Amino acid sequence: MLHLDHLRLTEPGFALTADLTVPRGARVAVIGPSGAGKSTLLNAIAGFMAPPTGRILWEGADLTELPPGERPLTILFQDQNLFPHLTVAQNLGLGLSPHLRLSPDQHMAIDRALDRVGLTALGPRLPSQLSGGQQGRAALARALLRARPMLLLDEPFAALGPALKADMLDLVAEVAAETGATVLMVTHDPMDTKRFADQTILVADGIAHPPLDTATLFKDPPKALKDYLGS
Repeated sequence: MLHLDHLRLTEPGFALTADLTVPRGARVAVIGPSGAGKSTLLNAIAGFMAPPTGRILWEGADLTELPPGERPLTILFQDQNLFPHLTVAQNLGLGLSPHLRLSPDQHMAIDRALDRVGLTALGPRLPSQLSGGQQGRAALARALLRARPMLLLDEPFAALGPALKADMLDLVAEVAAETGATVLMVTHDPMDTKRFADQTILVADGIAHPPLDTATLFKDPPKALKDYLGS
């Protein structure tokens, strides 16, 4: 269970509060207007932004002061964060060892992860030799190797076409169901939200609201969501 306990995040001209709980294993969309603080919320959970007040708790343990690398999560960004001078397999290997000193079992795990995301035999290639969709799959494979209980998605598939993006979301949902991972996904697309997320956090007017059932939220949206959707 992820609990944001009276969390307050501030930047010049900006403030966001969050007091909410996400059940373990939930698939949650984070939606709201541009600039409302969706990515800021994920950055705080990941440890890239320190909250002036409040706490971030996972299964009762306080993560608030932990550096990003010690938190039980993986975050995927839109640019995929693949190192261009390393092969795909080496990029995945960084998820297991920052020095790339890998055992035979770890090399086998990399091959299995590439198979899992449909990149069989592409490990020796550089990221520049992959399509955008393949790069997204490689970044997801690295996240699978890390096998952390939380996966944060900051629009990593936004640049993909509708069909490929749907395939990626379905793959994330499938893997999350298998591993029991808790997934928080920032998106601007209501269709992605409805396809992927059991619950949705609306971020608007300086508040990250507690998650609600996605179908219920869109059936009877509050004013902030109506304004965002233009309905």
